[in-house]
Amino acid sequence: MAAVYPLIFAALLFSVGVYGLLSRRHAVLVLMSIELMLAAVTVNLVTFWAIAGDALLTGQVFALFVMAIGAAEIGVGLAIIMLIYRNRASVNIDDADLMKY
Repeated sequence: MAAVYPLIFAALLFSVGVYGLLSRRHAVLVLMSIELMLAAVTVNLVTFWAIAGDALLTGQVFALFVMAIGAAEIGVGLAIIMLIYRNRASVNIDDADLMKY
């Protein structure tokens, strides 16, 4: 029963991230929403590891991999956003048709 609370928290966190991803047009806020969803996945991984009572740290290792992927995503995403801002003077996602051609 104690695992219900972290799972509900992760579901709410993931829902807020999905809402932010679908409703925002600002590219930095979209990246922040993706990070919220990754944080919810991390909470789920650690919670499931704690439920299993596994002697190996598999849930925590996977959580570290999720954090590493999130850091790489932010690095590449911010580089792309800065490139779009330099060329278009806007970070609006609708104006980001630069990479089509």
